[in-house]
Amino acid sequence: MVKIGDIALGNFPLLLAPMEDVSDPPFRAVCKEGGADLMYTEFISSEGLIRDAAKSRKKLDIFEYERPIGIQIFGGDTDVMAEAAVIATQAGPDLIDINYGCPVKAVVCKGAGSAILKDLPKMVKMTSEIVKATHLPVTIKTRLGWDEETKNVEEVAERLQDIGIKALTVHGRTRVQMYKGDADWTLIGKIKNNPRIHIPIFGNGDIDSPEKALDYRNRFGVDGIMIGRASIGNPWIFNEIKHYMNTGMLLRRPDVNERIAFCLKHLNHSLQWKGDRVGLIEMRRHYTNYFKGFPNFKETRMKLVTTDDLSEIFDILDKVSEEYAEVIV
Repeated sequence: MVKIGDIALGNFPLLLAPMEDVSDPPFRAVCKEGGADLMYTEFISSEGLIRDAAKSRKKLDIFEYERPIGIQIFGGDTDVMAEAAVIATQAGPDLIDINYGCPVKAVVCKGAGSAILKDLPKMVKMTSEIVKATHLPVTIKTRLGWDEETKNVEEVAERLQDIGIKALTVHGRTRVQMYKGDADWTLIGKIKNNPRIHIPIFGNGDIDSPEKALDYRNRFGVDGIMIGRASIGNPWIFNEIKHYMNTGMLLRRPDVNERIAFCLKHLNHSLQWKGDRVGLIEMRRHYTNYFKGFPNFKETRMKLVTTDDLSEIFDILDKVSEEYAEVIV
């Protein structure tokens, strides 16, 4: 049984990665139904939280059906991050996660995200203050290192475990790699096999199929897997992986009506959380992903992403159901 503090997650948990502009409550709702065992909010600016910025505060919204759920924060100032951890704790999550992995320039230039991999004393100090600031388990998401010459994640794992973190997720790329090239899980496996390490170690990067998930579990011995981009438009991937690991057989891919059902649930959650206007507009980014691979879909996609009429959305999806009844992708 894998546990983060007192949170029991099963024998091999599958985690939904925190993704900016993706991992909001509507998306998390369909991923929970699709089998995710632990989910995280989008990363939240610590500066935004302590300044009471509306956008940052809105990201604190969590719902009972999402549990267990973690709130992820990022920032470059230790005192601000500790204060943000207090605010995040008051929102009632099950754990607090620290983002030491985001490679985006706008984050890194503020000394946050993966930039902290260049300053381990600061990372240790910041983590220690956040652990002290909350009664909740604190977890970390990070990368292998800043670049090929400074892959320091093995040292990071030991030092952060020693000051009280309860789990570590490692993305198998450096900051310089961004999301290019193949993720290398070799060091993730080394951390898991380090006899000093006793906290759960989760691997992240490039898991996009049940076969690959099982292969990486067997090869690297991790306690669980975090899935990000492969869940977009594909929230059932978690159950597909679980079924394959349990039976050795692949689940049938969802047909068009099953995809539409997930899409409509996603849309309804979006409307409820964001309101009709914003909910409808922000759902547009997801239609392409739900119907990726459907032949001759461009014209239909354009209608879905341009209409402001909810009833028209339903009519379009009804037509998709009829036209693509035999399609399995």
